[in-house]
Amino acid sequence: MPAVDNIVEIRDLAFSYGAHEIFKSVSLTIPRGKVVGIMGASGSGKSTLLRLIGAQLRPSRGSVRVLGENIHELDRNDLYRMRRKMGMQFQQGGLFTDLSVFENIAFQMREKTDLPEDMINDLVLMKLNAVGLRGAAKLMPSECSGGMARRVGLARAIALDPDLIMYDEPFAGLDPISCNVVGKLIRRLNDALGVTSVVVSYDAQESLRCIDYVYFLADGKVVAQGSTEDVKKSEDPFVRQFIGGLPDGPVPFHYRQNAYAADLDLPA
Repeated sequence: MPAVDNIVEIRDLAFSYGAHEIFKSVSLTIPRGKVVGIMGASGSGKSTLLRLIGAQLRPSRGSVRVLGENIHELDRNDLYRMRRKMGMQFQQGGLFTDLSVFENIAFQMREKTDLPEDMINDLVLMKLNAVGLRGAAKLMPSECSGGMARRVGLARAIALDPDLIMYDEPFAGLDPISCNVVGKLIRRLNDALGVTSVVVSYDAQESLRCIDYVYFLADGKVVAQGSTEDVKKSEDPFVRQFIGGLPDGPVPFHYRQNAYAADLDLPA
């Protein structure tokens, strides 16, 4: 395939879970070679956006182009071909609990390639070494700490040398040291492998250390965007509230609701 400047292009995207509207009109671009952050409060649709990029979900309107192709117009074979070019680190690790660290990473190599076992062995150890866990190859997932499990997930995400790596809340539940390690790995691997990364997170402080550009989602649309340096200096009320963790601002504390008296069946 010819190289494209933008790995992902999303235009006028709308999506709902039944009557619950998630996106009204979202447009964004993820350039080749960059680490792009998608941030927003819980429930803003960050993880849903990744599922739309991977075509696990279909939009009700708009387009999602990955490597120049509208991913929701591909047939089954072409969709699987496209997914081979994507790596995914899941929010909770997503490791096979009955397989060792080594076998978790080797699994897709055996399923999706015809590589001989000696080459798979070398490649798995290479990927584990890249995330600092070659010595943990024989451990089971239950023997790994939270930070280690995230790094195993990262090694699995790069196992087939994808063009695009997606990270779903890579810092959630980690201690400050593990957060720093994972953040540096995301940045280092992106630059060393020449890939493109999408980091979905609500942890602004950690994310802004490793990303190049960020989009903020709220109320079904992109409400702010900018480079890391621009965002840090931004006076936008939403950006200031999100980065500063302020309780008051454009993001309300209460979910959309009826009047309190109506729910209690009291006179208004």
